Amino acid sequence: METTGELRFDYDGEGPERLRRQISRLAGMTSTLMSRTAADALASIGAHKAHFVVLAVLDETGPASQAALADRTRIFRSDLVAVLNDLETGGWITRAPDPEDKRRNVITITEAGRGRLAEIDAVLEGVNEHILAPLDGGERAQLFSLLRRVGAHLAGSQLSYMIRA
Repeated sequence: METTGELRFDYDGEGPERLRRQISRLAGMTSTLMSRTAADALASIGAHKAHFVVLAVLDETGPASQAALADRTRIFRSDLVAVLNDLETGGWITRAPDPEDKRRNVITITEAGRGRLAEIDAVLEGVNEHILAPLDGGERAQLFSLLRRVGAHLAGSQLSYMIRA
């Protein structure tokens, strides 16, 4: 994994112009720094990004089977088991047999889980403020709008270009 020193952006205008023109490089490096910032902040309270994702989905969409939760969170089913174990150990979720299909478990957020989610939300709000500090309110709204548009475009499109040698 790169160190922060290896994630150079050439903000001072030095370095190869070709590299400074690559949006995928800039976005990827920025994403890595943002992810590290969030992970470090969450680690300070013993949480992980996946804890937030699972608790937020359960809070907003209600109880779910493990399979449905994997689909809603986009966490691999094999990875989700460890996340659910952590959350259950903390008392933040419960697992109970599905009354309609005893082979499945239904995952439900607990009141303690809602409290944990509020704690994680507060930490992530601080992370957002730190990351977005150089931008004013209008710029922040514009950044979110632009990222959503680019993301929707990429998610909905096939690679329509050909790499020609």
